[in-house]
Amino acid sequence: MLILVINSGSSSLKYQLRELNDDGTDTFNPIQASGLIERIGVPGAEIANHTEALDVVAKELDEVLNGRTIDATGHRVVHGGERFKAPALVDAEVIRAIDRLAPLAPLHNPPAAEGLRAISDKWPDMPQVVIFDTSFHQTMPPQAWRYAIPNSWYTDYGIRRYGFHGTSHDLVAGKTATLMGVDREDFSGIILHLGNGASATAIKNGQSVDTSMGYTPLAGLVMGTRSGDIDPSIISHLGASHGFTANDVDRVLNHESGLLGMTGHSDMRQVLETAAAGHRDAQVALDVATYRLAKYIGGYHVAVDGAQAITFTAGIGENSAPFRARVLDRLGILGVKYDAALNEARSDESRLISTEGSAIAVAVVPTDEEMAIAQDTFYLVDEANAWGRGVGV
Repeated sequence: MLILVINSGSSSLKYQLRELNDDGTDTFNPIQASGLIERIGVPGAEIANHTEALDVVAKELDEVLNGRTIDATGHRVVHGGERFKAPALVDAEVIRAIDRLAPLAPLHNPPAAEGLRAISDKWPDMPQVVIFDTSFHQTMPPQAWRYAIPNSWYTDYGIRRYGFHGTSHDLVAGKTATLMGVDREDFSGIILHLGNGASATAIKNGQSVDTSMGYTPLAGLVMGTRSGDIDPSIISHLGASHGFTANDVDRVLNHESGLLGMTGHSDMRQVLETAAAGHRDAQVALDVATYRLAKYIGGYHVAVDGAQAITFTAGIGENSAPFRARVLDRLGILGVKYDAALNEARSDESRLISTEGSAIAVAVVPTDEEMAIAQDTFYLVDEANAWGRGVGV
């Protein structure tokens, strides 16, 4: 099955064309095509919206398809609210529901809905599947997702913890269980998705029971440009005493904080380099980021009744041995021990970097959100086709 994977950001569109075998794997099938379109809708940009961006994608795909037909499209959508607990086949009502959820993800859900409509117009007979960042975290118990706020804020406005990076956390949890040699439903651990956006998830019996991001992706860990957790009274103080508007504070906390706000660099590699050169701001930022992360790991160790593994994934998690070491050095009280040489070694394979004497295994597991989206799309479309043929009816 030839599957187009679409990941629509607020001003970008990333795509991959992947061919999956009849069992849903891509063995011996390299990625057929991929690309990234940026600055969509930005003043002065050539591409005004995501519909025009998909026109560009269609032209680029024509050059590699050679007469073949795309069988289905899988879309990453940031927010599914409480309605979507699993991937869904797209119809007009699903698109309208994504639109209605736009207040929960105003930068991401509208372009996603636009992309869905554009593909429906361009290829009306092509099945489309939506995979939500939030779906995986719908297994969290109320004690994890409820905020201590008036009940009406939840019932009337939907304010609760939702969590994000679900596609990655789900995939990596399964891969970690396989690496550990245990069944998915018997695996409990902590998954650390560490990139420019970062989140930690507590996995118990294969399911998400808590996660660091909240109502939006701003909460939790220190990130490239996002602050992570702060005292909410800071926001009202800035407005009342210093003239900040709500938009001002939102912009600063999302785009001018985190590593960037503390050091002038949002890239972890630059922060590590400047810290090694003796720059105090960078050293303090690393201390704050690793301390915050270690606190979440300790809390989630309790949340899952004892983690079997701590897994690093995504850009920083997979590639930054110095950052991993700084985090792991804080976890000695939990009996965590790692092999420095294994930590420094580079590999594209899932691997353990802990020693045999470590009380908790430490793993580095590559994520592949596009592959996860492609597989979810494959299974849902294949199931729908089987029902259409009368199989299982």
